[in-house]
Amino acid sequence: MSERILVLYGSYRSDRAGIRLAHYVVDRLQARGAEAELIDAMQIGLPMLDRMYKEHAPGEAPEAMEALAGKIRAADGFVFVTGEYNWGMQPGLKNLTDHFLEEWFWRPAGIVSYSAGRLGGARANLLWHGTLSEMGMVVISSSVLVGPIGATLDADGQPQGDAGALLEKSFARFADDLAWWTEAARMQRQRREPPY
Repeated sequence: MSERILVLYGSYRSDRAGIRLAHYVVDRLQARGAEAELIDAMQIGLPMLDRMYKEHAPGEAPEAMEALAGKIRAADGFVFVTGEYNWGMQPGLKNLTDHFLEEWFWRPAGIVSYSAGRLGGARANLLWHGTLSEMGMVVISSSVLVGPIGATLDADGQPQGDAGALLEKSFARFADDLAWWTEAARMQRQRREPPY
């Protein structure tokens, strides 16, 4: 049984370098046999959070929100691809994530961060750990930090140079870690219903 992984990306900038990394993650997960799908916050287009999905009466949530809720519930795990804005999280990805809560529960999440500088989004990566844990996900210990992104992936999202080689190595370990937790969580949910 192949894993169903959602890769969530949240930049709304007109010149989105991080989309290269999001496509890289999807491509590499698919090459490993996972059913990976990109969820682009800008394309989904949810408004700034007013009411969460669960606060809508059944069948009355906006169509995009309803469709995404179904995809989240059907997923075995998640990868959050995040840039770093002023030492913080991308607001687009945070807004998309906050529309849901119980839909995320009892599945693993991994974080892949990037920046134009050498720190690779480390501060945003750290912030996401606490947020995703609070939202009911098990955050895997492996992380991928990409920076500077322009020196790591070319315009087509292909690794280049020494930085690209390091990405390939770190992503392989990350994907192994995610696959282990995804399988473990799926098997546990089959054996026993989550406690809430």
